[in-house]
Amino acid sequence: MQLVISPAKKMRADTDTLPWRDLPRFLEQAEILYTKLRTLPYHQLKALWRCSDAIAAQNVQRLAAGDLRTGLTPAILAYEGIQYRYMAPGVFSRGEFDYVQEHLRILSGLYGLLRPFDGVIPYRLEMQAKLDAGNGKNLYSYWNHLIADSLYQESDCIVNLASREYSLCISPYQRPGTRLITCVFGEVRAGRIVEKGTLCKMARGEMVRYLAERQAAEPEAMQEFSRLNFSFSPRHSDPSTYVFLLGGAHGPHH
Repeated sequence: MQLVISPAKKMRADTDTLPWRDLPRFLEQAEILYTKLRTLPYHQLKALWRCSDAIAAQNVQRLAAGDLRTGLTPAILAYEGIQYRYMAPGVFSRGEFDYVQEHLRILSGLYGLLRPFDGVIPYRLEMQAKLDAGNGKNLYSYWNHLIADSLYQESDCIVNLASREYSLCISPYQRPGTRLITCVFGEVRAGRIVEKGTLCKMARGEMVRYLAERQAAEPEAMQEFSRLNFSFSPRHSDPSTYVFLLGGAHGPHH
């Protein structure tokens, strides 16, 4: 079982807390993208990043100084978004770090696919960015089936805890005989299940932490999840979609 999550836009360098272990698997592909980004003028970068002048200036500076092989931070500590705060890797036990290193993969517009202890630098490049790196108009065509192939070589069961933007680099390439289980965290409104961005990110982080604490080997372990007032709803779920609803009245009580 491999869990996949999105990266976060907000990043930091932390070369002290824990050492990185490996260079990213697709470092050569990342270096091509990084080189391409460096050729773009400021106004194109700002449009590509869809950000403020302050954030653009910071990232232009990073681009100029960055080297994908030195001054690296373990990926699990480099991302600072809500999901990572709720996962809280800073307080993982050694066993939990071992678990995520084996079972957790981070999707990335720049790096493609990361293990938690792969060494990275702060960057800004979302998967949906329209960066033409030589084989198509965007990053989806750049990465093509590479990310999915790599995941399915590791496991025939992928648990999708990523946003739609990122899971689109896996879902079109699912192989016969494999499982891809997408987790939905929402509430029922007028007969429809509605997801809220911030709550989803919180729940995805909590789910990774929950599975790491339990050293879960099978996706069915997720059905016992009952944090942030979410619980599994068998009625709304099927083998490829696990639905967790707010309020806890839809699944087993614990």
